[in-house]
Amino acid sequence: QVQLVESGGGLVQAGGSLRLSCAASGRALRSYTMAWFRQAPGKEREFVCAIRWSDDSPWYADSVKGRFTISRDNAKNTVYLQMNSLKPEDTSVYFCAADRGGDTISTTQWSYDYWGQGTQVTVSS
Repeated sequence: QVQLVESGGGLVQAGGSLRLSCAASGRALRSYTMAWFRQAPGKEREFVCAIRWSDDSPWYADSVKGRFTISRDNAKNTVYLQMNSLKPEDTSVYFCAADRGGDTISTTQWSYDYWGQGTQVTVSS
């Protein structure tokens, strides 16, 4: 079992930055592909980005490419999401997720085995 706890959300003005953290316990994260998803009220949960366990290669949704950066610190068993140039449309609950499966990055939420409880990010215009 892996327990994931997100933190770092909050209220920020458009153009600002936030860094989300996802701390894991129960298992080492180094062998999991980790991802961030987000869900706005009344909308489907959507893929934001992921980082592959084998070589730390990232993958980003087009909507965040160039603005968001995913990284991991295996020593701290933590994954980060640095969000810059935030827009009002980035307002969502952000979830981290862990995939214990293969080495392919999936953008589908059903591929992920463990989830955090989410952290709210609100971007004001």
